[in-house]
Amino acid sequence: MPEPTFDCDVLIVGAGPTGLVLALFLVRQGVRVSIVDKTEGPGTTSRALAVQARTLEFYAQIGLADTVVAMGRRVLAFNLWVAGRRRARAVLGEIGAGISPFSYALVFPQDEHEQLLVDRLRELGIEVHRQTALMGFDETPDGVRATLETPDGRQAVCRARFIAGCDGAHSRVREVVGIGFPGGTYEHTFYVADIEGSGPSIDGELHVDFDRADFLAVFPLKADGHARLVGTVRSGAARDGDLRWDDVSRTAIDHLRVRVARVNWFSTYRVHHRVANAFRRGRAFLAGDAAHIHSPVGGQGMNTGIGDAVNLSWKLAAVLQRRADETILDTYETERIGFARRLVATTDQGFVGVTSSTAFARFFRMDLVPVVLPALFWLRSMRRFFFRTVSQTAIEYRQSALSAGQAGRVHGGDRLPWVPSEGGEHDNFTPLAALGWQMHVYGDAPDGAEGLSSERRLPLHVFRWSSAAASAGLKRNALYLIRPDGYVGLATERVNEIAPYLDAHHLRLDV
Repeated sequence: MPEPTFDCDVLIVGAGPTGLVLALFLVRQGVRVSIVDKTEGPGTTSRALAVQARTLEFYAQIGLADTVVAMGRRVLAFNLWVAGRRRARAVLGEIGAGISPFSYALVFPQDEHEQLLVDRLRELGIEVHRQTALMGFDETPDGVRATLETPDGRQAVCRARFIAGCDGAHSRVREVVGIGFPGGTYEHTFYVADIEGSGPSIDGELHVDFDRADFLAVFPLKADGHARLVGTVRSGAARDGDLRWDDVSRTAIDHLRVRVARVNWFSTYRVHHRVANAFRRGRAFLAGDAAHIHSPVGGQGMNTGIGDAVNLSWKLAAVLQRRADETILDTYETERIGFARRLVATTDQGFVGVTSSTAFARFFRMDLVPVVLPALFWLRSMRRFFFRTVSQTAIEYRQSALSAGQAGRVHGGDRLPWVPSEGGEHDNFTPLAALGWQMHVYGDAPDGAEGLSSERRLPLHVFRWSSAAASAGLKRNALYLIRPDGYVGLATERVNEIAPYLDAHHLRLDV
Protein backbone atom coordinates (compact mmCIF):
# COMPACT_ATOMS: atom_id res chain seq x y z
CA MET A 1 0.00 0.00 0.00
CA PRO A 2 1.58 3.35 -1.01
CA GLU A 3 2.35 5.86 1.71
CA PRO A 4 -0.04 8.83 1.86
CA THR A 5 1.14 12.05 0.29
CA PHE A 6 1.39 15.21 2.39
CA ASP A 7 1.43 18.85 1.37
CA CYS A 8 4.03 19.46 4.07
CA ASP A 9 5.58 17.76 7.05
CA VAL A 10 4.54 20.38 9.61
CA LEU A 11 1.72 22.90 9.29
CA ILE A 12 2.51 25.89 11.50
CA VAL A 13 -0.45 28.06 12.48
CA GLY A 14 0.66 31.54 13.53
CA ALA A 15 3.52 33.67 12.20
CA GLY A 16 4.62 35.49 15.31
CA PRO A 17 8.16 34.96 16.63
CA THR A 18 7.37 31.45 17.93
CA GLY A 19 5.95 30.17 14.65
CA LEU A 20 8.62 31.86 12.56
CA VAL A 21 11.47 30.44 14.66
CA LEU A 22 9.89 26.98 14.56
CA ALA A 23 9.74 27.24 10.77
CA LEU A 24 13.35 28.45 10.52
CA PHE A 25 14.75 25.64 12.64
CA LEU A 26 12.68 22.99 10.87
CA VAL A 27 13.67 24.18 7.41
CA ARG A 28 17.33 24.28 8.44
CA GLN A 29 16.95 20.60 9.39
CA GLY A 30 15.42 19.63 6.04
CA VAL A 31 11.76 19.55 7.09
CA ARG A 32 9.02 20.72 4.72
CA VAL A 33 6.86 23.35 6.40
CA SER A 34 3.85 25.46 5.58
CA ILE A 35 3.13 28.49 7.79
CA VAL A 36 -0.19 30.33 7.79
CA ASP A 37 -1.38 33.44 9.58
CA LYS A 38 -4.71 35.24 9.52
CA THR A 39 -3.13 38.72 9.58
CA GLU A 40 -2.21 40.78 6.51
CA GLY A 41 1.48 41.02 7.38
CA PRO A 42 4.09 41.04 10.13
CA GLY A 43 3.41 43.20 13.16
CA THR A 44 3.92 46.91 12.60
CA THR A 45 4.01 47.84 16.28
CA SER A 46 6.69 46.93 18.78
CA ARG A 47 5.38 44.69 21.53
CA ALA A 48 8.00 42.45 23.13
CA LEU A 49 11.40 44.13 23.45
CA ALA A 50 13.86 41.97 25.37
CA VAL A 51 15.93 39.36 23.54
CA GLN A 52 17.52 37.18 26.18
CA ALA A 53 20.95 35.56 25.97
CA ARG A 54 19.54 32.04 25.59
CA THR A 55 17.55 33.18 22.56
CA LEU A 56 20.69 34.69 21.06
CA GLU A 57 22.52 31.41 21.68
CA PHE A 58 19.81 29.60 19.72
CA TYR A 59 20.03 32.22 16.98
CA ALA A 60 23.79 31.71 16.80
CA GLN A 61 23.09 28.10 15.79
CA ILE A 62 21.36 29.34 12.62
CA GLY A 63 23.60 32.34 11.90
CA LEU A 64 21.14 34.98 13.08
CA ALA A 65 22.57 36.25 16.37
CA ASP A 66 25.05 38.80 15.04
CA THR A 67 22.35 40.47 12.95
CA VAL A 68 19.95 40.73 15.90
CA VAL A 69 22.67 42.19 18.12
CA ALA A 70 23.61 44.73 15.45
CA MET A 71 19.98 45.77 14.97
CA GLY A 72 19.22 45.93 18.70
CA ARG A 73 20.47 48.10 21.52
CA ARG A 74 22.40 47.02 24.60
CA VAL A 75 21.01 48.28 27.89
CA LEU A 76 23.89 49.52 30.00
CA ALA A 77 22.20 50.19 33.33
CA PHE A 78 19.02 49.85 35.35
CA ASN A 79 17.70 52.78 37.41
CA LEU A 80 15.08 52.50 40.13
CA TRP A 81 13.11 55.59 41.09
CA VAL A 82 10.61 55.97 43.92
CA ALA A 83 8.19 58.89 43.78
CA GLY A 84 10.56 60.80 41.53
CA ARG A 85 13.79 60.18 43.47
CA ARG A 86 16.48 57.91 42.05
CA ARG A 87 17.02 55.31 44.76
CA ALA A 88 19.23 52.75 43.00
CA ARG A 89 21.32 52.31 39.88
CA ALA A 90 22.72 48.97 38.77
CA VAL A 91 25.30 48.89 35.99
CA LEU A 92 24.46 45.96 33.73
CA GLY A 93 27.24 46.10 31.13
CA GLU A 94 28.70 42.62 30.71
CA ILE A 95 26.68 41.25 33.62
CA GLY A 96 26.83 37.72 32.23
CA ALA A 97 30.56 37.66 31.45
CA GLY A 98 31.81 34.09 31.40
CA ILE A 99 28.29 32.64 31.35
CA SER A 100 27.28 33.34 27.77
CA PRO A 101 28.83 34.87 24.66
CA PHE A 102 25.86 37.27 24.89
CA SER A 103 26.54 38.63 28.34
CA TYR A 104 24.40 41.76 28.21
CA ALA A 105 20.77 42.92 28.14
CA LEU A 106 19.49 43.58 24.61
CA VAL A 107 16.35 45.28 23.33
CA PHE A 108 15.08 44.67 19.79
CA PRO A 109 11.46 45.62 19.02
CA GLN A 110 9.18 42.77 18.05
CA ASP A 111 8.00 44.34 14.80
CA GLU A 112 11.57 44.55 13.47
CA HIS A 113 12.29 41.13 14.95
CA GLU A 114 9.38 39.51 13.11
CA GLN A 115 10.30 41.16 9.82
CA LEU A 116 13.87 39.86 10.12
CA LEU A 117 12.59 36.31 10.71
CA VAL A 118 10.21 36.59 7.75
CA ASP A 119 13.06 37.78 5.53
CA ARG A 120 15.29 34.87 6.62
CA LEU A 121 12.52 32.39 5.86
CA ARG A 122 12.03 33.96 2.44
CA GLU A 123 15.74 33.50 1.74
CA LEU A 124 15.17 29.80 2.43
CA GLY A 125 12.26 29.70 -0.01
CA ILE A 126 9.42 29.82 2.53
CA GLU A 127 6.66 32.43 2.35
CA VAL A 128 4.07 32.98 5.06
CA HIS A 129 0.55 32.37 3.71
CA ARG A 130 -1.15 35.56 4.90
CA GLN A 131 -4.86 36.19 5.51
CA THR A 132 -5.22 32.45 5.80
CA ALA A 133 -7.13 31.13 8.80
CA LEU A 134 -7.33 27.65 10.26
CA MET A 135 -10.98 26.57 10.30
CA GLY A 136 -10.38 23.15 11.83
CA PHE A 137 -8.54 19.88 11.40
CA ASP A 138 -8.96 16.15 11.85
CA GLU A 139 -6.31 13.66 12.84
CA THR A 140 -5.77 10.73 10.48
CA PRO A 141 -3.75 7.57 11.13
CA ASP A 142 -0.69 9.17 9.50
CA GLY A 143 -1.17 12.89 9.99
CA VAL A 144 -3.69 15.70 10.06
CA ARG A 145 -6.13 17.06 7.51
CA ALA A 146 -6.57 20.79 8.05
CA THR A 147 -9.20 23.06 6.50
CA LEU A 148 -8.01 26.59 5.77
CA GLU A 149 -9.86 29.71 4.69
CA THR A 150 -7.87 31.49 2.00
CA PRO A 151 -7.72 35.27 1.38
CA ASP A 152 -10.49 35.07 -1.22
CA GLY A 153 -12.85 33.36 1.23
CA ARG A 154 -12.58 29.89 -0.26
CA GLN A 155 -11.65 26.77 1.64
CA ALA A 156 -8.54 24.71 1.01
CA VAL A 157 -7.24 21.49 2.51
CA CYS A 158 -3.70 21.00 3.80
CA ARG A 159 -2.41 17.54 4.65
CA ALA A 160 0.49 17.46 7.09
CA ARG A 161 2.20 14.96 9.33
CA PHE A 162 1.95 17.30 12.35
CA ILE A 163 0.34 20.64 13.21
CA ALA A 164 1.85 23.26 15.54
CA GLY A 165 -0.36 25.86 17.16
CA CYS A 166 1.70 29.04 17.50
CA ASP A 167 -1.45 31.10 17.14
CA GLY A 168 -1.51 33.07 20.37
CA ALA A 169 -3.73 33.35 23.39
CA HIS A 170 -6.91 32.70 21.39
CA SER A 171 -5.40 29.64 19.69
CA ARG A 172 -7.67 27.88 17.23
CA VAL A 173 -5.45 24.78 17.41
CA ARG A 174 -5.88 24.63 21.19
CA GLU A 175 -9.62 25.09 20.78
CA VAL A 176 -9.95 22.30 18.21
CA VAL A 177 -8.15 19.71 20.35
CA GLY A 178 -10.00 20.82 23.48
CA ILE A 179 -7.07 21.65 25.74
CA GLY A 180 -7.99 23.83 28.71
CA PHE A 181 -6.28 27.17 29.34
CA PRO A 182 -6.82 27.93 33.03
CA GLY A 183 -5.71 31.17 34.66
CA GLY A 184 -6.98 34.70 35.01
CA THR A 185 -6.63 38.38 34.25
CA TYR A 186 -5.06 41.05 36.41
CA GLU A 187 -7.09 44.02 37.54
CA HIS A 188 -5.01 46.87 36.12
CA THR A 189 -5.05 48.23 32.58
CA PHE A 190 -1.65 49.14 31.18
CA TYR A 191 -0.50 51.18 28.23
CA VAL A 192 2.42 50.83 25.85
CA ALA A 193 3.68 53.85 23.94
CA ASP A 194 6.61 54.24 21.59
CA ILE A 195 7.63 57.87 21.84
CA GLU A 196 10.15 60.44 20.72
CA GLY A 197 11.20 62.69 23.52
CA SER A 198 13.82 63.98 25.86
CA GLY A 199 14.68 64.25 29.52
CA PRO A 200 17.11 62.65 31.96
CA SER A 201 15.49 59.22 31.64
CA ILE A 202 15.70 59.16 27.83
CA ASP A 203 19.39 58.29 28.01
CA GLY A 204 19.74 54.74 26.69
CA GLU A 205 19.28 53.15 30.11
CA LEU A 206 16.32 51.37 31.68
CA HIS A 207 14.33 53.40 34.22
CA VAL A 208 11.50 52.24 36.49
CA ASP A 209 9.51 54.55 38.76
CA PHE A 210 7.26 53.33 41.58
CA ASP A 211 4.65 55.40 43.33
CA ARG A 212 1.77 54.62 45.67
CA ALA A 213 -0.68 54.12 42.81
CA ASP A 214 1.40 54.56 39.68
CA PHE A 215 4.08 52.77 37.73
CA LEU A 216 6.25 53.61 34.73
CA ALA A 217 9.03 51.77 32.91
CA VAL A 218 11.15 53.52 30.27
CA PHE A 219 12.96 51.21 27.84
CA PRO A 220 15.53 52.58 25.39
CA LEU A 221 15.04 51.92 21.69
CA LYS A 222 17.71 51.79 19.01
CA ALA A 223 17.55 55.43 17.91
CA ASP A 224 18.61 58.12 20.35
CA GLY A 225 15.65 60.02 21.74
CA HIS A 226 13.27 57.11 21.16
CA ALA A 227 11.87 55.06 24.02
CA ARG A 228 9.14 52.61 24.98
CA LEU A 229 6.94 53.64 27.90
CA VAL A 230 4.95 51.06 29.83
CA GLY A 231 2.69 52.37 32.56
CA THR A 232 -0.73 52.46 34.13
CA VAL A 233 -3.91 54.00 32.79
CA ARG A 234 -5.65 56.49 35.10
CA SER A 235 -8.20 54.91 37.40
CA GLY A 236 -11.65 55.43 35.90
CA ALA A 237 -10.37 55.97 32.36
CA ALA A 238 -9.76 52.23 32.04
CA ARG A 239 -13.51 51.62 32.35
CA ASP A 240 -14.44 54.02 29.57
CA GLY A 241 -13.02 52.11 26.59
CA ASP A 242 -11.36 53.65 23.52
CA LEU A 243 -8.40 54.79 25.57
CA ARG A 244 -5.95 57.39 24.27
CA TRP A 245 -2.60 58.85 25.27
CA ASP A 246 -4.43 61.57 27.19
CA ASP A 247 -5.85 58.91 29.52
CA VAL A 248 -2.53 57.70 30.91
CA SER A 249 -1.47 58.54 34.42
CA ARG A 250 1.02 61.44 34.42
CA THR A 251 2.43 61.13 37.90
CA ALA A 252 5.33 58.85 37.07
CA ILE A 253 5.94 60.58 33.72
CA ASP A 254 6.38 63.84 35.58
CA HIS A 255 8.57 62.15 38.18
CA LEU A 256 10.99 60.98 35.49
CA ARG A 257 10.74 64.32 33.66
CA VAL A 258 9.91 62.66 30.37
CA ARG A 259 9.14 65.30 27.76
CA VAL A 260 7.15 63.62 25.00
CA ALA A 261 7.48 65.30 21.61
CA ARG A 262 5.65 62.65 19.60
CA VAL A 263 3.77 59.40 20.22
CA ASN A 264 4.44 57.01 17.33
CA TRP A 265 2.31 54.18 18.67
CA PHE A 266 -0.04 53.75 21.60
CA SER A 267 -2.01 50.77 22.85
CA THR A 268 -3.56 49.46 26.06
CA TYR A 269 -3.85 45.94 27.35
CA ARG A 270 -4.83 43.77 30.27
CA VAL A 271 -2.30 41.26 31.56
CA HIS A 272 -3.28 37.58 31.68
CA HIS A 273 -1.69 34.59 33.37
CA ARG A 274 -2.54 31.18 31.95
CA VAL A 275 -0.87 27.83 31.17
CA ALA A 276 -2.48 25.22 28.94
CA ASN A 277 -3.32 21.90 30.60
CA ALA A 278 -1.26 20.12 27.95
CA PHE A 279 1.19 21.14 25.23
CA ARG A 280 0.44 18.15 23.01
CA ARG A 281 -2.53 16.14 21.93
CA GLY A 282 -1.83 13.49 19.33
CA ARG A 283 -0.26 15.14 16.30
CA ALA A 284 -1.03 18.66 17.49
CA PHE A 285 1.37 20.77 19.55
CA LEU A 286 1.04 24.13 21.29
CA ALA A 287 3.89 26.65 21.62
CA GLY A 288 4.34 30.25 22.70
CA ASP A 289 1.29 32.25 23.77
CA ALA A 290 -0.99 29.41 22.66
CA ALA A 291 0.53 27.38 25.50
CA HIS A 292 1.29 30.00 28.16
CA ILE A 293 0.82 33.71 28.78
CA HIS A 294 2.02 35.69 31.76
CA SER A 295 2.96 39.13 32.96
CA PRO A 296 5.72 41.04 31.12
CA VAL A 297 7.93 41.11 34.24
CA GLY A 298 11.46 40.14 33.23
CA GLY A 299 10.89 40.14 29.47
CA GLN A 300 10.30 36.39 29.36
CA GLY A 301 7.25 35.85 27.15
CA MET A 302 8.57 35.95 23.58
CA ASN A 303 11.82 34.28 24.60
CA THR A 304 9.94 31.41 26.25
CA GLY A 305 7.96 30.86 23.05
CA ILE A 306 11.18 30.77 21.04
CA GLY A 307 12.56 28.22 23.51
CA ASP A 308 9.44 26.11 22.92
CA ALA A 309 10.01 26.31 19.17
CA VAL A 310 13.64 25.21 19.32
CA ASN A 311 12.86 22.33 21.70
CA LEU A 312 10.04 21.06 19.49
CA SER A 313 11.85 21.56 16.18
CA TRP A 314 14.65 19.04 16.56
CA LYS A 315 12.33 16.38 17.95
CA LEU A 316 9.89 16.75 15.06
CA ALA A 317 12.79 16.68 12.60
CA ALA A 318 14.21 13.51 14.17
CA VAL A 319 10.85 11.71 13.96
CA LEU A 320 10.09 12.88 10.42
CA GLN A 321 13.53 11.76 9.23
CA ARG A 322 13.21 8.44 11.08
CA ARG A 323 16.15 9.18 13.33
CA ALA A 324 14.00 8.74 16.44
CA ASP A 325 10.72 7.08 17.41
CA GLU A 326 7.62 9.19 18.01
CA THR A 327 8.00 8.59 21.74
CA ILE A 328 10.63 11.36 21.81
CA LEU A 329 7.83 13.85 21.13
CA ASP A 330 6.43 13.15 24.60
CA THR A 331 9.45 14.93 26.08
CA TYR A 332 8.43 18.26 24.53
CA GLU A 333 5.58 18.75 26.97
CA THR A 334 7.39 17.34 29.99
CA GLU A 335 10.39 19.62 29.43
CA ARG A 336 8.53 22.82 28.60
CA ILE A 337 5.34 22.78 30.66
CA GLY A 338 7.15 22.66 34.00
CA PHE A 339 9.16 25.76 33.14
CA ALA A 340 6.03 27.55 31.90
CA ARG A 341 4.23 26.86 35.19
CA ARG A 342 7.17 28.07 37.26
CA LEU A 343 7.50 31.16 35.09
CA VAL A 344 3.84 32.09 35.49
CA ALA A 345 4.11 31.63 39.26
CA THR A 346 7.24 33.76 39.64
CA THR A 347 6.18 36.54 37.26
CA ASP A 348 2.84 36.59 39.08
CA GLN A 349 4.64 37.34 42.32
CA GLY A 350 6.76 40.04 40.70
CA PHE A 351 3.82 41.61 38.94
CA VAL A 352 1.71 41.75 42.09
CA GLY A 353 4.64 43.33 43.93
CA VAL A 354 4.90 46.03 41.27
CA THR A 355 1.20 46.81 40.86
CA SER A 356 -0.70 45.90 44.02
CA SER A 357 -2.17 48.70 46.13
CA THR A 358 -1.97 46.78 49.42
CA ALA A 359 0.07 48.27 52.24
CA PHE A 360 2.60 45.44 52.15
CA ALA A 361 3.08 45.71 48.39
CA ARG A 362 3.63 49.48 48.66
CA PHE A 363 6.17 48.90 51.43
CA PHE A 364 7.88 46.20 49.34
CA ARG A 365 8.36 48.28 46.20
CA MET A 366 8.83 51.74 47.75
CA ASP A 367 10.87 50.97 50.88
CA LEU A 368 12.34 47.47 50.79
CA VAL A 369 13.41 47.02 47.15
CA PRO A 370 15.32 50.35 46.92
CA VAL A 371 17.41 49.34 49.92
CA VAL A 372 17.95 45.67 49.14
CA LEU A 373 18.52 45.82 45.36
CA PRO A 374 21.76 47.91 45.41
CA ALA A 375 23.21 45.69 48.15
CA LEU A 376 22.44 42.56 46.15
CA PHE A 377 24.08 43.93 43.03
CA TRP A 378 27.31 44.46 44.91
CA LEU A 379 27.57 40.66 45.22
CA ARG A 380 29.04 38.93 42.17
CA SER A 381 27.11 35.76 42.99
CA MET A 382 23.82 37.66 42.97
CA ARG A 383 24.62 39.41 39.69
CA ARG A 384 25.34 36.02 38.11
CA PHE A 385 22.18 34.54 39.60
CA PHE A 386 20.13 37.46 38.29
CA PHE A 387 21.63 37.15 34.81
CA ARG A 388 21.19 33.38 34.61
CA THR A 389 17.57 33.62 35.73
CA VAL A 390 16.48 36.46 33.45
CA SER A 391 18.59 35.35 30.47
CA GLN A 392 17.03 31.85 30.60
CA THR A 393 20.49 30.26 30.60
CA ALA A 394 19.52 28.57 33.88
CA ILE A 395 16.70 26.53 32.30
CA GLU A 396 17.45 22.82 32.69
CA TYR A 397 15.70 19.54 31.97
CA ARG A 398 17.27 17.29 34.59
CA GLN A 399 13.98 15.46 35.20
CA SER A 400 13.47 14.69 31.50
CA ALA A 401 13.49 11.12 30.25
CA LEU A 402 16.27 12.24 27.87
CA SER A 403 18.59 13.32 30.69
CA ALA A 404 21.12 11.04 32.37
CA GLY A 405 24.43 11.10 34.21
CA GLN A 406 26.71 13.66 35.78
CA ALA A 407 30.33 14.63 35.19
CA GLY A 408 31.78 17.44 37.25
CA ARG A 409 28.99 19.84 38.15
CA VAL A 410 27.22 19.24 34.85
CA HIS A 411 24.18 16.96 34.81
CA GLY A 412 22.26 15.46 31.95
CA GLY A 413 19.55 18.01 31.14
CA ASP A 414 21.73 21.06 31.81
CA ARG A 415 22.43 23.64 29.16
CA LEU A 416 25.94 23.01 27.85
CA PRO A 417 28.13 25.49 29.76
CA TRP A 418 29.83 28.01 27.54
CA VAL A 419 33.62 27.84 27.35
CA PRO A 420 35.21 30.88 25.66
CA SER A 421 37.73 30.37 22.91
CA GLU A 422 41.44 30.44 23.68
CA GLY A 423 44.39 30.86 21.36
CA GLY A 424 42.31 31.55 18.27
CA GLU A 425 40.25 28.37 18.59
CA HIS A 426 36.49 28.30 18.24
CA ASP A 427 34.46 28.34 21.44
CA ASN A 428 32.54 25.19 22.36
CA PHE A 429 29.25 26.60 21.06
CA THR A 430 30.52 26.85 17.47
CA PRO A 431 29.84 23.16 16.61
CA LEU A 432 26.23 23.55 17.72
CA ALA A 433 25.50 25.13 14.33
CA ALA A 434 25.30 21.57 12.99
CA LEU A 435 21.91 21.19 14.74
CA GLY A 436 22.66 17.53 15.44
CA TRP A 437 23.75 15.23 18.24
CA GLN A 438 27.47 15.42 19.05
CA MET A 439 30.02 14.42 21.69
CA HIS A 440 32.23 16.90 23.53
CA VAL A 441 35.41 16.17 25.45
CA TYR A 442 37.43 18.76 27.34
CA GLY A 443 40.98 17.45 27.61
CA ASP A 444 41.82 14.09 26.02
CA ALA A 445 39.29 11.80 24.39
CA PRO A 446 38.98 8.47 26.27
CA ASP A 447 39.94 5.24 24.53
CA GLY A 448 37.18 4.09 22.24
CA ALA A 449 35.60 7.53 21.75
CA GLU A 450 36.85 7.95 18.19
CA GLY A 451 35.74 4.44 17.24
CA LEU A 452 32.29 5.07 18.66
CA SER A 453 32.10 8.37 16.82
CA SER A 454 32.86 6.67 13.51
CA GLU A 455 30.59 3.70 14.15
CA ARG A 456 27.57 5.76 15.17
CA ARG A 457 28.28 8.74 12.91
CA LEU A 458 28.33 10.86 16.02
CA PRO A 459 30.61 13.89 15.62
CA LEU A 460 33.32 14.13 18.29
CA HIS A 461 34.69 17.53 19.30
CA VAL A 462 37.74 17.59 21.55
CA PHE A 463 38.54 20.90 23.24
CA ARG A 464 41.72 21.86 25.05
CA TRP A 465 41.37 21.63 28.82
CA SER A 466 41.38 25.11 30.32
CA SER A 467 40.67 27.00 33.50
CA ALA A 468 37.49 28.27 31.81
CA ALA A 469 36.29 24.69 31.30
CA ALA A 470 36.99 23.92 34.95
CA SER A 471 35.17 27.08 36.07
CA ALA A 472 32.18 26.09 33.94
CA GLY A 473 31.88 22.88 35.94
CA LEU A 474 33.04 20.49 33.22
CA LYS A 475 35.20 17.50 34.13
CA ARG A 476 38.49 16.83 32.40
CA ASN A 477 38.38 13.98 29.86
CA ALA A 478 34.69 13.25 30.52
CA LEU A 479 32.20 12.74 27.69
CA TYR A 480 29.21 15.00 27.13
CA LEU A 481 26.57 13.90 24.66
CA ILE A 482 24.97 17.11 23.38
CA ARG A 483 21.47 17.39 21.95
CA PRO A 484 20.71 19.47 18.83
CA ASP A 485 19.40 22.31 21.04
CA GLY A 486 22.62 22.61 23.03
CA TYR A 487 21.48 20.75 26.14
CA VAL A 488 23.40 17.82 27.62
CA GLY A 489 21.66 14.49 27.08
CA LEU A 490 24.23 12.33 28.87
CA ALA A 491 27.23 13.29 31.01
CA THR A 492 29.58 10.40 31.71
CA GLU A 493 33.20 9.32 32.14
CA ARG A 494 32.56 5.97 30.44
CA VAL A 495 32.55 5.58 26.67
CA ASN A 496 30.53 2.37 26.94
CA GLU A 497 27.52 4.30 28.28
CA ILE A 498 27.02 6.29 25.07
CA ALA A 499 25.71 3.52 22.78
CA PRO A 500 23.22 2.15 25.36
CA TYR A 501 21.87 5.68 25.84
CA LEU A 502 21.34 6.10 22.09
CA ASP A 503 19.70 2.69 21.82
CA ALA A 504 17.46 3.24 24.83
CA HIS A 505 16.06 6.37 23.23
CA HIS A 506 15.89 4.81 19.75
CA LEU A 507 18.22 7.45 18.30
CA ARG A 508 19.50 6.48 14.86
CA LEU A 509 22.10 9.04 13.86
CA ASP A 510 23.34 7.14 10.82
CA VAL A 511 20.04 7.48 8.87
